Amino acid sequence: MDIESRLAELYPEMVEWRRHLHRYPELSYKEALTSEFIAGKLEQFGLAVRRNVGGHGLIGEVVGSRPGPTVALRADMDALPIQDEKTCDYSSVHPGVMHACGHDGHMAVLLGVAKLFSENREGLAGTVRLLFQPAEEVSPGGAVPMIADGALDGVDAIYGVHLWTPFPAGRVYSKSGPLMAAADEFSLEIKGKGGHGGLPHDTVDSLMVGAHAAVNLQTIVSRNMNPVDPTVISIGTFHAGTGFNVIAERARLTGTVRTFDPSVREHIRSRIEKVVKDTCSMFGAEPLMDYKMGYPPVINDSKETERFFRVAVSLFGEDNVKEPSLIMAGEDFSYYLQRVPGCFIFVGAGNPADGIDSPHHHPLFDIDETSLLHSARLLVHLALDRLSGTI
Repeated sequence: MDIESRLAELYPEMVEWRRHLHRYPELSYKEALTSEFIAGKLEQFGLAVRRNVGGHGLIGEVVGSRPGPTVALRADMDALPIQDEKTCDYSSVHPGVMHACGHDGHMAVLLGVAKLFSENREGLAGTVRLLFQPAEEVSPGGAVPMIADGALDGVDAIYGVHLWTPFPAGRVYSKSGPLMAAADEFSLEIKGKGGHGGLPHDTVDSLMVGAHAAVNLQTIVSRNMNPVDPTVISIGTFHAGTGFNVIAERARLTGTVRTFDPSVREHIRSRIEKVVKDTCSMFGAEPLMDYKMGYPPVINDSKETERFFRVAVSLFGEDNVKEPSLIMAGEDFSYYLQRVPGCFIFVGAGNPADGIDSPHHHPLFDIDETSLLHSARLLVHLALDRLSGTI
């Protein structure tokens, strides 16, 4: 069959599915209706579907008429706790919840891929396993429980795409080895001594201690780490106080740490704990630190990345296939890559000329929907290349 023509025919459906999913987003670990929608589509395509895999996850399989390897393709399903501020006919109908990272597009792409393969089982040598994963946005994430439920059993290779608005639509990006950072998180509660805002000498001001801790933590990257080691420490939230004339009894900070090297990862953790302890001690406050080691770094297999470059150049041309700089965002696709050779890929989804240039996790986030077709083409041809066959 003419794969390109069929994918072009499926493209309007992918757009329709993506917009439906964008209108009805669900948060991590709560993707029940999303899961049901996806399962219903897969069953319409004639696929057997395993439900409740690692939570609300799904596994569908297209088993070819001839023996061969098993290739897994993965899409994530969860949305974010962000208010959708776009003005369009597919903006989120759920207050405070939106797909602000492209997961709606990932699902729509994989549905299109599933439909194409389901129509061509007779010519397929091997199996294409479709993984719809919950809870990518929130550690400990959905990949590990899906793996525990058998998502990778018998799998020979795995591929995943991430729509990425910082890159222009029409281009695709990946690299061998480390691609995305380990993503750790911490929370810090500082207990001081509250009191009257006019009598600070009788208090231990937890807000002031927290401010010093936030500033001091930034010196870890600038003064304790080798500048050639990519490292990020970011404070995301800082809450303290109940009134303008009240010294805060408690302050709470949360943040994230991004690294690539395991030794750097451990060193940063120990430095954070020491800086927090010593800062609080200096002012007479008491710290309570909770540090969570999150997703490991995404490390692509060299052979499968070579496959990506070869296939992608044949589809998009050499000028549109790039190797990106290291990306400090995290992804639990890393857990799949620890067990099975594979490649994680960024597909450009930005289009500033059309106003599609908001960053990920932003209230105005949107994608150039042509990226859905680019993603589907790439996944189909990668799978077929690994299966060493045609349909």
